[in-house]
Amino acid sequence: MDLELIKKIIKIVEKSEVSELSIQEGEFKLKISKNFYSPNNIPFQTKVEFPTETTQTVFEKSEVETIKSEAKEQFGNIHTIYSPIVGTFYRSPAPDAEPYIKVGDVVSPGTVLCIVEAMKLMNEIEADVSGKVIKILVDNESPVEYNQPLFEIELNK
Repeated sequence: MDLELIKKIIKIVEKSEVSELSIQEGEFKLKISKNFYSPNNIPFQTKVEFPTETTQTVFEKSEVETIKSEAKEQFGNIHTIYSPIVGTFYRSPAPDAEPYIKVGDVVSPGTVLCIVEAMKLMNEIEADVSGKVIKILVDNESPVEYNQPLFEIELNK
């Protein structure tokens, strides 16, 4: 059923006394209903359901391995550190102090990366992997959301 035909059917239902219309053509289902739900007679609500098409691609085992290795080369070597809380991001322990880390620094599990202040509590965010810091994704003193990416670390090979 093409879009123009659906539009024509909707216009016919709009102008008629019919309050609901259902049409099924093979796997395609169309249900149009209008609900007069206010004293001012706000016209109607239209609902069109389209079938969901599922496509399954079958790959040979060697193709899957190739795709996995390419993805690992492109993305698998990068680990992202996320904010565990909502708060304010600080790169250093005090305004006049050096930042905990800089791009290019090597970190290991337990290395303090930053502080996220939440409700006047200073929460140290630590690395959970070993590697080299390749990106700091947040500016100093910026607000951060829960699960917001803060750092990207290139894992040691």
